[in-house]
Amino acid sequence: MHLRDLIFIKEENRNIPEEEGMDHSLKLLKEGYQFILNRRYTMESNIFETKLLGETAICLTGSKMAELFYDTEKFKREGAAPKPVQKTLFGEGGVQGLDGEAHRHRKAMFMQVMKPDDLQTIRRLFAERWQKHVRVWEQQDEMQFYKNVKTVLFEAACEWTGVPLEEDTEARAEQISEMFETPAHIGLRHLKGWKARSDAEKWMISYVEQVRNGELDHVAGTPLEAFSLHRDHNGEQLEAETAAVELLNLIRPITAISVYAAFTALALHEYPGEASKLDSDDARERFVQEVRRYYPFFPFTAARVRKDFTWEGHTFKEDTLTLLDLYGTNHHPEEWENPGLFRPSRFEGWQGTPFQFIPQGGGEFDFGHRCAGEWMTVELLKEIVYQLHEHLSYDLPDQKLSFSLTEIPAIPESGIILKNVQPV
Repeated sequence: MHLRDLIFIKEENRNIPEEEGMDHSLKLLKEGYQFILNRRYTMESNIFETKLLGETAICLTGSKMAELFYDTEKFKREGAAPKPVQKTLFGEGGVQGLDGEAHRHRKAMFMQVMKPDDLQTIRRLFAERWQKHVRVWEQQDEMQFYKNVKTVLFEAACEWTGVPLEEDTEARAEQISEMFETPAHIGLRHLKGWKARSDAEKWMISYVEQVRNGELDHVAGTPLEAFSLHRDHNGEQLEAETAAVELLNLIRPITAISVYAAFTALALHEYPGEASKLDSDDARERFVQEVRRYYPFFPFTAARVRKDFTWEGHTFKEDTLTLLDLYGTNHHPEEWENPGLFRPSRFEGWQGTPFQFIPQGGGEFDFGHRCAGEWMTVELLKEIVYQLHEHLSYDLPDQKLSFSLTEIPAIPESGIILKNVQPV
């Protein structure tokens, strides 16, 4: 046997580095966004095994690993999201947990309402809602930007989807936000998110049933109508509960853009030199893309191994939980030059891959698991930059602007307090 054959055998039987210990779920909760990042440094590997919730979990980071993770021949989404996440963030039966033809058909339903005209429509609706709220903000001594922008985004989301707006939109916006603010919490806070999900689904089911019974006017051509009447890949109408979950999978993520909005306001304050360059929509796009790369949003996403396979000498066993580090990939030194610097110019003429820049997931839009609303996020953030930078005068008093990477989602501690708000 030649030496090269021995080397080949050794490579074919490489073990995935393994973290010692019985279970590291509590460490994940304590370390938050840095859980995978910390172990990548200590193990000097973009792939390692750990134990979470009593089972083996493979953790991946970097674009090469992301490309592997989004190979639907190797990984599936069914059964990947833990129950606590389903019960708060995603809901049960939604597109995030589907695979194969069922996923492609359901994803197409979302992509049909994400055309360029749709994106410009919601951007316009958001701007109109923003102006109405500015008239209220200017009468107040101070306002918390994060809390208030949640309401503006929620109202724009409802108007765009065709869901009737209620009188107390602030309370409903807070209910929706519980879904994305509580999944990583335990105890009473998590139960609050669970209840918020249950109540919101009941609220949305009532509108789905009204559409099906012909009891709602002015819904023609809206996502509310399209999702309520949608038929799956087998030609069956979605259960009302599933249609409600998918409508919330529009309204919840749009409301969650408030997290990025708070970081956008923070970036405008902390990087005035970059803010001075925002003289065009293209410049604003580069700025918000860097906000999405630099600041935390989703920490990671989950899948399960579809069937046993070997990749570059590493063995993946069927049904093993696998986590892809989104935050860590966006800060990976092998992917980004000086990833710890806030530098929007890195996106000028950027030619990266769909597996390198993954703040809301990676892969392809049409048939993969990349977030269908990513470009809507970009459009709305560009409008927020435009309104904050060009059409709003305000003071930022002394406050706690820091944020913790151990909190999911991470949000500036003060929520960004603005004083003396005036339209310009």
